[in-house]
Amino acid sequence: MIEKLYQHFLKSTGVSTDTRTVQKGQVFFALNGPNFNANKFAEKALDEGAVIAVVDDASYVKNDNYFLVNDGLEALQQLANFHRKHLNIPFIGITGSNGKTTTKELMRDVLAQKYEVVATVGNLNNHIGVPLTLLSIKENTEIAIIEMGANHIGEIETLCKIAEPTHGLITNIGEAHLEGFGGIEGVIRGKSELYNFLIQSGGVVFVNSQNEILANMAKRRVKAPIFYGTDGDFFAATLLTSTPLIEYKTDRNLKASTQLSGGYNFENISAALCVGRFFEVEENSANEAVADYISENNRSQLIEQGGIKIILDAYNANPSSMQVALESLGKLDGSKAVILGDMFELGASSKGAHVNLGKLTAALQIDKVIFCGELSRSGKQGNPNALYFMTKTELATFLVLNPIMEDYLLIKGSRGMGLESLLKCL
Repeated sequence: MIEKLYQHFLKSTGVSTDTRTVQKGQVFFALNGPNFNANKFAEKALDEGAVIAVVDDASYVKNDNYFLVNDGLEALQQLANFHRKHLNIPFIGITGSNGKTTTKELMRDVLAQKYEVVATVGNLNNHIGVPLTLLSIKENTEIAIIEMGANHIGEIETLCKIAEPTHGLITNIGEAHLEGFGGIEGVIRGKSELYNFLIQSGGVVFVNSQNEILANMAKRRVKAPIFYGTDGDFFAATLLTSTPLIEYKTDRNLKASTQLSGGYNFENISAALCVGRFFEVEENSANEAVADYISENNRSQLIEQGGIKIILDAYNANPSSMQVALESLGKLDGSKAVILGDMFELGASSKGAHVNLGKLTAALQIDKVIFCGELSRSGKQGNPNALYFMTKTELATFLVLNPIMEDYLLIKGSRGMGLESLLKCL
């Protein structure tokens, strides 16, 4: 069945799962959700130009333009894996609690100095996004980079079986998605599923030697890890400054200035440069790629507005990423303010994590601390001097009437908070 579907795919212009964006010549997959039957949209997809519609309900099949399968999602994943098996190129899998997307994009730009590269677009890093990325890879591609996200044990293992990475990297392991993983030990177990796959398949593992958890894990279990981060490793670099933009020097004495803020992004840069060296990208070109990289999508963006330097890091947040962002802010010279929103998916750890966040802001002696969101009420418990607003609407009104006057402002919260919308009030 998959071989027959693959022949349709080869003749198509690609794959779509959304009738709003389906293009002429594509294969449409009807992927059912918890509250809707996607098979109902198959006819519309064909009307919009899809060559075939993959459905999993026989009652919707009207002619030969419908392709019946047992399960639409499984068919998509099987097709993606079938296509991947026809591609004899390096596949680099990336996972981790923080920094996955930034590392992926830096790595993409570094490797693109020498190779034709396909990388996960945006954050399409789940059980649907990974197959879609695989099916976007063309015959002329020389290296593929697959970002893998997870919020529960077993998810990375599943994605590895679909993508079959030959190389892999865990950016770090921190307190993210604790509710789904059941605690930090669950996060470690879940993220290490990438290592497990590469160990069993004889793949290459890149490891940050300065990350104690990852280094110990690799030394115990990986036969020949490629270390980066410390003098004497396969690759190493020195952070010269991150106030506010990162400058560094490599172990071959090459210096570079970047457009990335936050010292925590230095390990993402090191990872990308290590992989670039492994694949023999000329080092000057690799450093130029890093220097030219501009972060988008509310990730560590440095924006100058109204005389304030705003560090917009509002794509996501968890206790680990909050800590490094605040500590990085604390190293800057000048007055500092923060607007911090709720951290989601922390389960039973949520209240304590927000209290600790408040305590950290107090310890760092940040000039103005503002918490926003229902969960962030606990942040004020940790820092009684902080301001607190239940809703963004209330906070927006306050900001218009009481402009931020500090030199630096960090805005950070989970994606669901959408704190970037506050920029118009500053």
